[in-house]
Amino acid sequence: MFQDTRRVGVEEVVDATIEEPTDVVVRITSSAICGTDLHMYDGRTGANPGLVIGHEPLGVVEEVGDDVSLVRRGERVVIPTHLYCGICVNCARGYSAACLRVRPGGFGAAYGYAGMGPYRGAQAELLRVPFADANCTPLPGEPGDDREDDFVMLADCFVTGWHATELAEVGPGTTVAIFGAGAIGLMAAYSALIKGAAEVYVVDRVPERLEKAGELGAVPVDFSRGDPVEQIEDLRRRAGLPIGEEAMVGVQKGIDAVGFQAVSREDPSQEDPSGVIADLARLVNPTGQIGVAGVYAERDFAPSAKGRADGRITVPWATLFNKGVSVNFGRTHDRRYTTRLRDLVVAGRARPGGIVSHHGSLEDAPRLYEAFDRRADGVIKAVLRP
Repeated sequence: MFQDTRRVGVEEVVDATIEEPTDVVVRITSSAICGTDLHMYDGRTGANPGLVIGHEPLGVVEEVGDDVSLVRRGERVVIPTHLYCGICVNCARGYSAACLRVRPGGFGAAYGYAGMGPYRGAQAELLRVPFADANCTPLPGEPGDDREDDFVMLADCFVTGWHATELAEVGPGTTVAIFGAGAIGLMAAYSALIKGAAEVYVVDRVPERLEKAGELGAVPVDFSRGDPVEQIEDLRRRAGLPIGEEAMVGVQKGIDAVGFQAVSREDPSQEDPSGVIADLARLVNPTGQIGVAGVYAERDFAPSAKGRADGRITVPWATLFNKGVSVNFGRTHDRRYTTRLRDLVVAGRARPGGIVSHHGSLEDAPRLYEAFDRRADGVIKAVLRP
């Protein structure tokens, strides 16, 4: 539970129950901590004390509402981060993160997320899941088996990493640069490689994250050793550029997996919310694509020296325009991907759980949050097991 800036705790709350006939209640077996949770933990997005946080749940259905027809008691399920009804005009068009029925007066909702609806978070023993027929994805196996970590990655991390590659239009033979080697950046790199990308570069400065990127098959680039744009261009020149493409020393596809709390390259003790998009504008080749999956908050409750309370940032639109680079943004439309990526895991073609670095109980959450926030103790991706 969020208690105050940089303080979470474990508290007793009223058990989740069926509130609508389309609900189920799920007993959580794994619930991952996300980098997005840190925006609330750091006091940046207006979370109120008492908010049960967490939006990456995996578990077993314990109670079923009278109008639920596709989900059974005792079934193992993963629940996407963004709730959706499945039948409104946006859901029907595949834009489930913009569902019109889950947040009156707005669009889109998520579990345990400030400003994204009234839904209690998933770092708990029990979770109420509205519109259960749409939101529960059934899974094979038993809780705690060798695919537990792989399946919990389907709640958000793997799906959002894949979404980032869709935003950037990554395909076979493409060259890709991903800024940020947190869990989403790593899953974007993994997804790009599954899709057949020819070259994948991952930019960060945390040694354990860069090492994991290399293990996945990407080329790690440490921005603490120099300008990452120049490093990638130099790596490409030395490897040999394709005939006729010698002038295209950048990459075709760029992904921002960092967001508004990006660290300044010049002074890592400070933030530079415009830094990543500025570097991508320099790096991506003419007519390329950029996908922005990192979070940019509409309101920043504790903006950095280079940030603004209204969330505005400076973007090099002239560079992007002159190069003809297209930019795609947005939250993950889970409905498009969850089942397909589940099937990749079941078939053995994907093992996204390989990036999980730490496990703990709910009581371990304060310690894991503190280490994760400091990028310390090798915490890349932590999973709580209530």
